[in-house]
Amino acid sequence: MKTQVAIIGGGPSGLLLARLLERRGIQSIVLERKTKDYVLSRVRAGVLERGFVSLMKEAGVSERLEAEGYPHGGVNISFNDDMFRVDIAALTGHSVTVYGQTEVTRDLYEAREKSGGIIEFNVEDVVINDAKSDTPYLTYSIAGQARRIDCDFVAGCDGFHGVSRQTIPEDVRTEYEKVYPFGWLGILSETPPVNHELIYASSDQGFALASMRNENLCRYYIQCSLDDKPEDWSDDAFWAEFKRRIPASAAETLITGPSIEKSIARLRSFVTEPMRWGNLFLCGDAAHIVPPTGAKGLNTAASDIHYLYNGLREYYENGSSTGIDAYSEKALARVWKTERFSWWFSSLMHRFPDQTEFDLKMQAAEIAFLKSNESAQRAMAENYVGLPY
Repeated sequence: MKTQVAIIGGGPSGLLLARLLERRGIQSIVLERKTKDYVLSRVRAGVLERGFVSLMKEAGVSERLEAEGYPHGGVNISFNDDMFRVDIAALTGHSVTVYGQTEVTRDLYEAREKSGGIIEFNVEDVVINDAKSDTPYLTYSIAGQARRIDCDFVAGCDGFHGVSRQTIPEDVRTEYEKVYPFGWLGILSETPPVNHELIYASSDQGFALASMRNENLCRYYIQCSLDDKPEDWSDDAFWAEFKRRIPASAAETLITGPSIEKSIARLRSFVTEPMRWGNLFLCGDAAHIVPPTGAKGLNTAASDIHYLYNGLREYYENGSSTGIDAYSEKALARVWKTERFSWWFSSLMHRFPDQTEFDLKMQAAEIAFLKSNESAQRAMAENYVGLPY
């Protein structure tokens, strides 16, 4: 097969790029190593920045998001039993939207299928060939049958463990990483949310997050040891620990129920530079990872898609390579700011095993300053709703 842009990865990043390009008459083929049902079964992010929502509108797939998404104009921060609200809408003029990543992906799949766009599932042994040339191509197999795609450009949207980043020689890329000494134990429950807006809670017992997907589907998290396994935690044990970490006023109104999904996520910060090698471009988790505190993973991937889509659009519509030539620099400039926010928010809200009494006092003072200082809240709010592209 031949196409203009070959996209590796059939998650929301790859699908969004394909849809945006399609709306401009630019051809693409999407390769996904799993099945569609598997991709849609993954429980992921649920808070969308204003920029992500704008991209969905530009892609013509925002109808359900606008009808069913939940605008959130604030976020709640608690330290032990003291909780305060940061009014992000008043401070920035913008809000975030709660709409699950699964639903985003479902909407993008539906649009792709209606338009007849090509998605290859269950692909194996993907190899990116001649990325430094003007005639790159992909080889792969499906059910043992060898296949090939010739293209102008390759977009690597295949995640942290994908082939795209590994294709860039080690002596070309520089990787930066911070691994956090804890994880997040998360459950999904068919229960009403404990609060209509998110609660980020810091306590002597550790961090907790009360999040939601809709009026009867919640995602709750607690900080846990890296040695823990999901099966170590019964539902009753999770709920008891979660109640200990959120303010008493919230714990009293919390409605619990059986979990329908339970998993542990390890936290890391990771960036690779550059995000372009020849005609191969890295997007999303293929290039960077953030801890989930502040919900920046999917949203930062969306900013990559914004820069790459516009660069490719300029190339095909105007014959200009200015946008694609500046892609890595522009994307990384925003990535590092997002990494800073996620690192700051994670450092603020979690308990670390090597914290001293002085460290704890500084953490408490930082939260007290955030509570009382409008400028500090505005800085947080600007990052939380999403820095401009």
